[in-house]
Parts: sequence; structure tokens; C-alpha cells
Amino acid sequence: MADDTETTTLTAAAYTVGGTPRDSVTLPSEVFDGTVNVPVMHQAVKAYLANQRQGTASTKTRGFVTGGNQKPWKQKGTGRARQGSTRAPHWVGGGTVFGPTPRDYTQRMNKKVKVLARKSALNARARENALFVIDAFDNEAPKTQRLTGLLESMNVLDKKVLILTDGLKQNVYLSGRNLPRTHVMPFSDASTYHILWSDVVLIESGAIGQSLSPVADAEKPAKKRVAKNATKKEA
Repeated sequence: MADDTETTTLTAAAYTVGGTPRDSVTLPSEVFDGTVNVPVMHQAVKAYLANQRQGTASTKTRGFVTGGNQKPWKQKGTGRARQGSTRAPHWVGGGTVFGPTPRDYTQRMNKKVKVLARKSALNARARENALFVIDAFDNEAPKTQRLTGLLESMNVLDKKVLILTDGLKQNVYLSGRNLPRTHVMPFSDASTYHILWSDVVLIESGAIGQSLSPVADAEKPAKKRVAKNATKKEA
């Protein structure tokens, strides 16, 4: 498969934190240049998954199993096959032949290759129109309902969503922690695997150098509806 390395200008749909559509945003060309290198992405994902392995599986060969220091019976005269130890592999309780032993599964990648793989993954999502920009996550406290409302308004609640924030934002992380298909992390920490795992990527505008001022009135209609429902219940 040939790599698509043609430089293009990519744009992404933008939304407020309340789910209201905004004008499209031109993505920075330093990262979003249209490059999609599939072999490099495959190498990065394979290395990431290999690096998650602990490599602690361990078995004992016959030399490490306790006991079996003497012959179970004499060499000749019993009519049975000769045996030298009860810890031989064919005995119950004996050692394991060619079993797993602790090992290191770490795979290392060149830094430039790793950066290229991450850029390719972001470009792939942008070219699929599966990348969206959010003006700003200004959660003053953890609120899963607020984050769920944003995903519902964008019709992506049933998809695997990766939310990339501008730096570490604990309240946003706690808001999405209970959502099984949603993963929240800083933009700088996202790997190729995380981006390709997701169906949709939501990026905070500040993380890609965009300055979108939050729309203060975005969530007022939702508050009014709640107030009306509360009034009906009291009546």
C-alpha cells in the first residue's frame, strides 16, 4: 500500500463545550499536513502493545523442581522401565520442557519515527472527519452529566471517544472516567495507539494553538429546561 504524503490544508468542525456548533477551524500545518504513513503506524502500535506486557510468566525446568534426587527404583530387576528421577518432565509433578521464563518484551522506536506515527494517526482521523475541536473545557468540578451532554449533542456517545485536553485537567478526567467508551488525557500524552483506538477525537483548541473564546450562553437553554421540569414537579 502506497503512503499518502501529499501536503494538504485540513479543517475540523468546532463545538462549544455545551455542544453548540461553531465555525470550522483550520488545523495547524505543523502537525496536520495530510501525511498518513500506515507502516509506521503499525510499527508504533505493535511496539506500544508489546511494551504493556509484563513478561513475568515463569515455569520450572527439571533442574529447579524440588526433590527427585534419587532413583525411584533400582536400575535392573524390577521389570519396569529405568527411571532416574521423579522430577523428569514425563512424571506428574516433574519439570516443564521449554516453558516460558521471565523476559523483556520492550520494543524501542526512533524518536522521529514515533513522532511521524503520531502525526499520521492524527492526520488519518482529520481526513476521515472524525476529529473535532472544542473551544475550552472549563469544568469547575467533575460532572459526568455535562460531558455526556456534549457527546450526545455531537451524536458520538455510542462511539469510542478520545478527549485530548490542553494540559492536565483533573476535573475533565474525572468527568469521563465512568464512561466506558470515553478516554480523557492531555494532548501531549496521546500515543498513536490511543488515537487509532478511538472512533472520534475531541481536541481542546488550546492544545493545537488555537484561541477560541468560550461561548457563555451555550448551556443556558439546558438550564431553563431543567427549571421548567422542576416547576412542573412542584405543581
